[in-house]
Amino acid sequence: MSFSALSTGTHFMGTRPEERAAKGRLHSIETCGTVDGPGVRFVVFLQGCALRCLYCHNPDSRDPRGGRPVTPEELLAQANKYRSFMAKSGGGVTVTGGEPLLQPEFVARFLNLCKAEGLHTALDTSGFCELERAKPALEAADLVLLDIKSMDAETHRRVTGVPRDSTLAIARYLHEIGKRTWIRFVLVPGLTDAPANVTALAEFVSGFNNIEKVQLLPFHKMGEKKWEKLGLRYELGSTRPPSPIELERAAAAFRSRGVIVE
Repeated sequence: MSFSALSTGTHFMGTRPEERAAKGRLHSIETCGTVDGPGVRFVVFLQGCALRCLYCHNPDSRDPRGGRPVTPEELLAQANKYRSFMAKSGGGVTVTGGEPLLQPEFVARFLNLCKAEGLHTALDTSGFCELERAKPALEAADLVLLDIKSMDAETHRRVTGVPRDSTLAIARYLHEIGKRTWIRFVLVPGLTDAPANVTALAEFVSGFNNIEKVQLLPFHKMGEKKWEKLGLRYELGSTRPPSPIELERAAAAFRSRGVIVE
């Protein structure tokens, strides 16, 4: 899938940057999230994603025409209702999806509004976006959670349906600007767990001093029922979660290169 195809998902926001920032497309909100960054977080799930990840647990967030329109100011007003919970826990606001960088101008506007209010900001992204369009959103985040689906190019396309190049370019840019980054990697038996793939990712991230840790996430099938409800075929129905031994083996590849694994 090309970036030109990706950009068509933002037609509802106008053509100029200020128009695209005026309204975004919202999938849902989690008011007290605890897995998308530090502390208790106000998590914004934006609508639309160009990836077709085989293990996606929010396939209903793919369609960029779905969800509902919302302004950055409306989201900020809602987030401020929970600022005491965020402050006590060292939390903040996280924007995820879908793929939030399908709406980069909107994300940048919202995160900058949050920062002006003293709220910690995080961006959870797969990095499928032209780097120049993504930069304002990346720079507005205090922390980036970058999902790297695979280092092996063929496996990445098999898992997501798109190439990995933009993700790696964004990873390098985050290192260049010294942005605090957590890497997220889903270990899927028989798909992303090949030793060469895990080792290549460990080698890649070990060269960056801005990466605080790698979150090694075990594959699960929590989204399978959503796929069925949407009439989609879930290809990984017979795939099992990784065993503790398999997870530890993958974690060791990172630790042996000085990378913290969670």
